[in-house]
Amino acid sequence: MIGPRPSVDPARVHALVVGIEAYEAGDAWRLPGPARDAVRFWRLLRDAGVPESHIRLHLAPLPSYNPEVPYQRADQATLRRVLVRELSPAQGDMLWVWWGGHGVLDRAGRLRLFCADAGVADKVGIDLDSALARYAGDAVPGLREQMWIVDACETFEEDLAFQEALPADALPGGRPNHVHRQTVLRAAGRGRTAANDPVRATGLFSDVLLGLLAERAAVLPAPPDPEELFPAVRARIATLREEGRTLQHPEIRFQGPDRTETLSPAGPPAAPRPLAALQRAVEALLAYPLIADPDERQTVVAALDPGVTAVLRRHSRARTDVVNILGGLARRHPDALWDLFDAVVSIDDDPELKGELGRALAELAASSARRHDRR
Repeated sequence: MIGPRPSVDPARVHALVVGIEAYEAGDAWRLPGPARDAVRFWRLLRDAGVPESHIRLHLAPLPSYNPEVPYQRADQATLRRVLVRELSPAQGDMLWVWWGGHGVLDRAGRLRLFCADAGVADKVGIDLDSALARYAGDAVPGLREQMWIVDACETFEEDLAFQEALPADALPGGRPNHVHRQTVLRAAGRGRTAANDPVRATGLFSDVLLGLLAERAAVLPAPPDPEELFPAVRARIATLREEGRTLQHPEIRFQGPDRTETLSPAGPPAAPRPLAALQRAVEALLAYPLIADPDERQTVVAALDPGVTAVLRRHSRARTDVVNILGGLARRHPDALWDLFDAVVSIDDDPELKGELGRALAELAASSARRHDRR
């Protein structure tokens, strides 16, 4: 259990508050609510005495909403600069991060939070897991007490059948130093969507949490006791589920020197997800010792048609390179998966590895064909 938390001097509190309603991807990505929710949270911190200069408000509102408060852009370059260069060295004790907008779990299970300049062909964003890792290490000397609140979907990337792979968005990290305490509240739960109320223009999770924080305004800007707050969040979301308004199960994670734990959502957990086709193929290919060697890996790729390999993204790390190779072939040249198979087994014809690789590539090719048919 995390013990009682001391009061916090508002002058030593910093915050990053993000609300993104409009995206370069167009009208299909319109999301009325996150900018309005972010402004509500900004007002809570301001009313609690946090200096306005310490509250970095970044919005991308829809044209129908005028925030009537000063704010900055919410594109990836701006938000990355804030996270890496501006907030990291900030002198203070407490950090609040509020983020509302679209998100997705990538194929590695990491939550990507899309920025306002995310487009159909280039879905730029912030890798939340890398941000948490950065802020839990020596890259951030202060801000040892942290509360992260994220209202975003956690739908699986492979379920969305994106035509283009998500770009690498990880933030630079430091070395863990075991002095930061992070409490992370996530709205949806693995594989689930975070419901939004377009009529009232608010996220259901955000609205619940903002109401609970307003009831506990006397303790702000210190974080309310999460052991008391989270059950209240879950109870109110459970009521919304019973009303048929959402299927989400919020999650809370504690990370710190005295505790590392994720509390499972109330109710039955999501069913275990079978190994995705791409992930199975990646594991099957990496099972070959030769793939770990960059020269031998290049020998395999060089056996493919140059017209095919010319469009593949490459990487120095074996796993990342294999993900790029298999993902690129599956999307653009699925027949070339079997040329890859022939090249690998011509070097190492281990029957057990060969059998699993063949089955995995067949599943990947079939998965790619199904997605092509849906498009």
